[in-house]
Amino acid sequence: MRIQCLTKTAHPLTPVRGVEFFQGTLDSTDEIESARVFDTTLRDGEQSPGTSFSYDDKRQIAAILDDMGTHVIEAGFPVNSDAEFEAVRDIASSTSTTTCGLARVVDDDIDAALDSGVEMVHTFVSTSDVQIEDSMHATRDEVVQRAVESVERITDAGATCMFSPMDATRTDETFLIDVVEAVTEAGVDWINVPDTCGVATPGRFRDMIAKICDHTDARIDVHTHDDFGLATANALAGIEAGADQAQVSVNSIGERAGNAAYEEFVMSVESLYQSETGIDTTRIAELSRVVEEKSGMATPGNKPVVGDNAFSHESGIHAAGVIENSDTFEPGVMTPEMVGAERRLVMGKHTGTHSVSERLQECGYDPTTEQVRAVTRRVKDYGAEKRQVTVSDLERFAEDADVDRQRDSDRTDQQDQDREHEEVRI
Repeated sequence: MRIQCLTKTAHPLTPVRGVEFFQGTLDSTDEIESARVFDTTLRDGEQSPGTSFSYDDKRQIAAILDDMGTHVIEAGFPVNSDAEFEAVRDIASSTSTTTCGLARVVDDDIDAALDSGVEMVHTFVSTSDVQIEDSMHATRDEVVQRAVESVERITDAGATCMFSPMDATRTDETFLIDVVEAVTEAGVDWINVPDTCGVATPGRFRDMIAKICDHTDARIDVHTHDDFGLATANALAGIEAGADQAQVSVNSIGERAGNAAYEEFVMSVESLYQSETGIDTTRIAELSRVVEEKSGMATPGNKPVVGDNAFSHESGIHAAGVIENSDTFEPGVMTPEMVGAERRLVMGKHTGTHSVSERLQECGYDPTTEQVRAVTRRVKDYGAEKRQVTVSDLERFAEDADVDRQRDSDRTDQQDQDREHEEVRI
């Protein structure tokens, strides 16, 4: 099999693309020049029902995000508790990237964030009428006043200020622009546009971001939720419309259905748009596994980029093509090496002779064409019973078919036990 390698470039944190972008109906790659990554795994991600990161969990995840080159790490909500404050403070002091703390438009929240030592304070207030009236029990005028006062408090303290009009996608457009212009005049550095309830569509969100860009000279950031499975698509649409940065969460974890996925957003910018994030993508699989373990939220096998099946092949046609050239039935512009993952050829009901022959040879067998067919039939029958085909199973089928093999006399009992559970993979 041809394995595509990564080489060092003048920009060492950005792996070389897997292949030149495919020539076809979608070969335009000039919509995005670059995109920044704001990670909110430790803040919004932790709001996943049932998820709670310990102090050590936060430090470990933050360290990986920092090493990867993530532009901003939202470490938490400092006013929430003493433990949260300490975690945010320690992350701010131990990382080289920009650390952000969340704060409502409340003086105590803002002061706690500033005291924690973060470089950026992210303050927010509801702007949709349903939240203003039924959650805040306030008026539009009070919302604008609190927003402006909070922005001024943060900027006067010398910190970078990000302001979010919460529930922006369900906010009256005229009022939203009024809020944007008011915080712009107050000196805000970043305006985050959140699709708090996940109701945006890519086209509508793109138009909305473009309009907001016309009414502010602040930098634009987007925060999208996945209630309809559109979070990453909406985040990319926001970048296309002029936003500089997207808020994302590893493995999509977050409130309800979660946030735009760190791994999906980064690899889309790098591979589909052929643009720059500056992220060391080769550690994405590692990061995903750590967050999966610490969050207690299992990553589905079919999760894009980081799921077990993302680079796995069982179908005979697909496996045969991948054995010849991995670009045949994979994106090509994204390889497993680029994200620190492995390609697997999985044995099962849909396995073909090419895959079986390849695996038998890897196990040291020298099968005839007829023997390959016989073993393939056994693999298909076994897989049809919804059972996983292990290396031990494959060897048993080969022995039953009298396939010649060079014995490995150095193999230990432990290795034999491991093969009872080891998947057949590439």
